[in-house]
Amino acid sequence: MCKLLIVDDDKGIRRTLELHFNTQQHDVKTANSVDDGLVIAKIFSPNIIILDIRMEGKSGLEGIGEFKQFCPNARIIMITAFHDMQSTIEAMQNGADEYIHKPLDLDEIDAAVGSALQLQNNSNLDAINIPDSSGNSIVGCSKAMKEIFKNIGRVAMTNASVMITGESGTGKEMVAKAIHNAGNKTAQPFVAINCAALVETLLESEMFGHKKGSFTGAVRDQMGKFELAQDGTLFLDEVGELAGSIQAKLLRVLQEKEFTPVGGKQSQTTNARIICATNIDFQQAIQDKTFREDLFYRLQVVRIHIPALRERKEDLPLLIPALLARINRDLDTQINRVARDAMEALCAYDWPGNVRELENLLTKAMALCPGKILTLDLFESISPQSADIDSGSSARLGLSPQQDIVELSLHDLELQYTVEVLERVSGHKGKACDILKISRPKLQRILDRIEA
Repeated sequence: MCKLLIVDDDKGIRRTLELHFNTQQHDVKTANSVDDGLVIAKIFSPNIIILDIRMEGKSGLEGIGEFKQFCPNARIIMITAFHDMQSTIEAMQNGADEYIHKPLDLDEIDAAVGSALQLQNNSNLDAINIPDSSGNSIVGCSKAMKEIFKNIGRVAMTNASVMITGESGTGKEMVAKAIHNAGNKTAQPFVAINCAALVETLLESEMFGHKKGSFTGAVRDQMGKFELAQDGTLFLDEVGELAGSIQAKLLRVLQEKEFTPVGGKQSQTTNARIICATNIDFQQAIQDKTFREDLFYRLQVVRIHIPALRERKEDLPLLIPALLARINRDLDTQINRVARDAMEALCAYDWPGNVRELENLLTKAMALCPGKILTLDLFESISPQSADIDSGSSARLGLSPQQDIVELSLHDLELQYTVEVLERVSGHKGKACDILKISRPKLQRILDRIEA
């Protein structure tokens, strides 16, 4: 038996939880506001406080610290009808022990109370409020995403190395940025490097810097990513692609907290936090001896796995509006609705390219949308009638069955889409490059082919 305090401005929820826990022989008190709850807590000294996050007057987020002041050993379980990442992170960092979404599942509540009781004798960690992030937000209501939000809040204030795993396009860099922005390094740089984008010699220079004359073309000293990161965060994307020699040097940096630029003689210290991302199977890579086991354990102090979008489709009704809002800002458009059949098609599709594919498709649709509603015809590639690519794709793209679909994708479709995007952004090449996800030189080469 334990002493439970339930603080919620919803009378129905208070009564339901009170009856539920009374049947389990717990001693239960209820309050309809934070202030009333604090009065009861001073006298009642609850073991566990179940606290609604948003109420009239003082919010649950504001009340966490005050409850901790009067009941320092109490475990706090937050409940909310909202699914935003920022509230989850803030609640966990303010001292909450669990975060549960409405509608409440009594089995989930029981599990949370059971876990809280097991932790009852542990000391509480100091927590610091995090500022509102102006960066890209991560949204989701699935169980997996809720757990990710909680883990971001737990790990952000530490300096532990984090390994983020998941398929390509799942949003690993966004999670890395969320960890950085939620922690005590947010005022320091966030520096990213793609370990698969450069050959070994260039990658070493990119990571550690080089001295003038250290190799052909090194006409001046250059700072590396470790030096640029300073006391901030260094994000190593596709870390599983590192060559063996770079792995050895990275291991030394993690062990000694120092590195030496290419061609240099003087070592430099670093206090950068390392966050990595990969989509490879590390256990297989270690077994194949393509990745060092000792480096793996240094990098994966904490692991956060992001599931594929097809495994969390319940997040799509939240994710799509969030992406639309961001794309509206980027394109300076005012798309405010998605047609029902279009939304059904978006939610039914399996998204092999994950969030990146979804964002690219929405961007294309919004760039070409003639009005303020995204209709199904803008999503032909994922609509039900497009499932049979052999029979339908050639006709949809204006080809005879004899024409080669590969030839189209390399020539006709690329040219046609580029022209349509340029028309939509009134010829603004910078915006066109953002939509097409290509560089200026690449865009110019396409334009040269159009004019030829």
